[in-house]
Amino acid sequence: MARRNAFYAQSGGVTAVINASAAGVIETARGHKDRIGKVYAGRNGIIGALTEDLIDTSRESARAIAALKHTPAGAFGSCRYKLKGLDESRAQFERLIEVFRAHDIGYFFYNGGNDSADTCLKVSQIAEKMGYPLIAVHVPKTVDNDLAVTDNCPGFGSVAKYVAVSMREAAFDVASMAKTSTKVFVLEVMGRHAGWITAAVGMAEDAATPIPLLLLFPEIAFDEAKFLAAVDDRVKRFGYCCVGVSEGLQNAEGKLMADAGTRDAFGHAQLGGVGPLIAALAKDRLGYKYHWAVADYLQRSARHIASKVDVQHAYAVGKAAVELAIAGHNAVMPAIERTSDKPYRWKIAVAPLTRVANVEKMLPRSFITADGFGITARARAYLAPLIRGEDFPPFKDGLPQYVRLKNVAVAKKLPGDFKV
Repeated sequence: MARRNAFYAQSGGVTAVINASAAGVIETARGHKDRIGKVYAGRNGIIGALTEDLIDTSRESARAIAALKHTPAGAFGSCRYKLKGLDESRAQFERLIEVFRAHDIGYFFYNGGNDSADTCLKVSQIAEKMGYPLIAVHVPKTVDNDLAVTDNCPGFGSVAKYVAVSMREAAFDVASMAKTSTKVFVLEVMGRHAGWITAAVGMAEDAATPIPLLLLFPEIAFDEAKFLAAVDDRVKRFGYCCVGVSEGLQNAEGKLMADAGTRDAFGHAQLGGVGPLIAALAKDRLGYKYHWAVADYLQRSARHIASKVDVQHAYAVGKAAVELAIAGHNAVMPAIERTSDKPYRWKIAVAPLTRVANVEKMLPRSFITADGFGITARARAYLAPLIRGEDFPPFKDGLPQYVRLKNVAVAKKLPGDFKV
């Protein structure tokens, strides 16, 4: 088979370990010089492909690419930009193929979540329709942990570790102040529809470290009276109460309690603000002093406390994506398959994108306790291996040392500008 170039792009919300996947793609491709020429990265995700704004990763040293494994966020820039149906966005898909043809790109690696899996599938379909030889492989990533087929999504394990550690540490703080000050602490975490990250907050508490903790999942409709009774009970018994709440918490009518009324580029509701709303209830209805925090970008960018298992997963799916492409697998995604909980063992499986695109994996009801405020032993067995181990970045003068790539642009070959 002829040697051809590859295109790699990062999409959607970035994570603490998405660059480890990038390293996996680039380092593995460099090891297959007989099949893959250069790896071009899209500047700011798929927009880089549409505007022919490509980055030549061959201009980066082996050391710089290796440093991506401990660097958070998206080294090449990401975007929230949704390509719609093939008919509706045909001009954009045809533009992608035009750019790929101009730069002899035969491999397409798209690193993202649900919408990215859908885009990757559509790119493979339009390439086939246009008779352009292209192998498209989706590289899984999403802190929400809601991709189908794969046991877990790279990016989730590190967020899970961060929120569990943060809640445990905050609980010690609140406990020490509760007698004369704060009685209720609320931590708002990400997770639009699926409560995986909320469940991870529950790992803050265990038999050796009991915490009066309540979890509010997007899968469980919020019952104000029941919640307030639970808060009051815990404050009276333990002196304080901690609450982990999903940004996607819904009321009894199924309406997002923190819906700001705006939409992002993917058409999703812009969320945020349910944490202070829940905290204010404790003050207004029960008279308890409160504090609240929104983990927001901190939870997904905290590479300093990333899960070692998550870093391993992220690199492995990037590496596997290249190996699958070279083997001729098209419109697929390398998926993590768990083979054992204790000891934790896993392998890479192959998932067709038709089973992944636009499918949302929700937190099972069996992971949530009967009262709707906690996690079960089954959830703990699932979560425990994913937050295990530390993989600290190098530190200098007390601060982590991260790499910034040169990101040298590739000379354009097509005339004019394409508007996005």
